[in-house]
Amino acid sequence: MAAALLGGMRQPAAAEAYQSRLLYELCALLLTILRSPPEDGAGARPRALLPRQVTPAGVASMLLGASMALMLCGSVIFMLGFFLMPWVLGFGCVFLFVGFVTNLSGIGRAIFLWPAASSPKEVSPSLMKSAL
Repeated sequence: MAAALLGGMRQPAAAEAYQSRLLYELCALLLTILRSPPEDGAGARPRALLPRQVTPAGVASMLLGASMALMLCGSVIFMLGFFLMPWVLGFGCVFLFVGFVTNLSGIGRAIFLWPAASSPKEVSPSLMKSAL
């Protein structure tokens, strides 16, 4: 399958062995990092954990994998945002138009009935007594 994808050319055995060794070191590094501390049980005696040797190639492989994962996720998020931005702008324009139409009557009342709206209302004395 991989040979068909590469155009019929097969990688040399040394290159495959090198990639396998890098993958093994990467897995060993991740397991070393993610390994949980031993639990202290009543019947179990504590055992000493042997530190594993982490090579610089393993660290480089881990960082390369993390950067590739971040680039892939960033590209997917960018494409989602790129496709959804017209919808966000469209909904913003619709809400702006609805807000303008909703306030149109208040704006018209303020412009055309300005002297009547600014004059104080006369309150009858009977309403003043009932409010107290």
